[in-house]
Amino acid sequence: MSRRGWMLFALMCVVWGIPYLLIKVAVGEVSVPVVVFARTGIGALLLLPFALRSGGLAAARRHWRPLLAFAALEILGPWALLSDAERTLSSSMSGLLIAAVPIVAVLIGRLTGDAERLGPLRWAGLLTGLGGVAVLAAPHLSGGSGRALAEMLLVVIGYAVAPIIMARRLQEVPSLALTAACLGLAALVYAVPAALTLPSAPPPAKVLVALGALGVVCTALAFLVFFELLREAGTSRAMVFTYVNPAVAVAGGVLLLDEPLSTPIVVAFALILGGSVLATVRTRGITPAGEDDDPRAGGAGPAPARTMKA
Repeated sequence: MSRRGWMLFALMCVVWGIPYLLIKVAVGEVSVPVVVFARTGIGALLLLPFALRSGGLAAARRHWRPLLAFAALEILGPWALLSDAERTLSSSMSGLLIAAVPIVAVLIGRLTGDAERLGPLRWAGLLTGLGGVAVLAAPHLSGGSGRALAEMLLVVIGYAVAPIIMARRLQEVPSLALTAACLGLAALVYAVPAALTLPSAPPPAKVLVALGALGVVCTALAFLVFFELLREAGTSRAMVFTYVNPAVAVAGGVLLLDEPLSTPIVVAFALILGGSVLATVRTRGITPAGEDDDPRAGGAGPAPARTMKA
């Protein structure tokens, strides 16, 4: 991979690893609808001009039904549930739980018609990753954390199902147009709830910075950099950054929010990340044609493109 490709790769590792930290900062002072509206509204305002210029929104209109389903499972539900869960859970724990998405995606794909065979290595990865989730979640099943864990489970399922819809029903919609349309729709849905729950006084500066960074850096910039990374490195190599995001989430929580780096977190980190790598590895010779060599930003891309991010 070129030097430019490595720079884009490193940037993606950060911009989709820090949302958990920023959400944790924001939800302490403002409502969940405000957090989601700020992120989606800013992202839509910045990306819609590019989408309009590309002409891809016409394809989005033609596929509005699967687009609505994708938006609901990728943004509308997960971003609100994740934000609410982080009122209780640490940002590092949230990031690690999201790391289970590739594992769940493999299982759901298998149940919904994915003909790809799961060999012993991938089954071992599934069981290892699920074991890591159990290590992380078991101490928090009682009390107020139970609801937050249930919300995170729904987030993981949404993030796992949405790429299946994208791959099977939204192949003709360019990624930039798909992203801009979904963000615009989400901003409209959350506009009224956000207006009704605005804080009576302006939130602290750190919260405003967190909300701005979520919209500009973790949404608009992240998707633009992501498309450039696909062009530069191809999909298979580009997707490796998704395995680094949880490490960034844990490091951010520990270093900036003084969250504990406990033994269960370290063990769960190793199990979930190791299991994710094994569960999503492709057997040589059955990789879909062109996946390694087709760096189009306009295509839907593989399922891992939408995983391990807030």
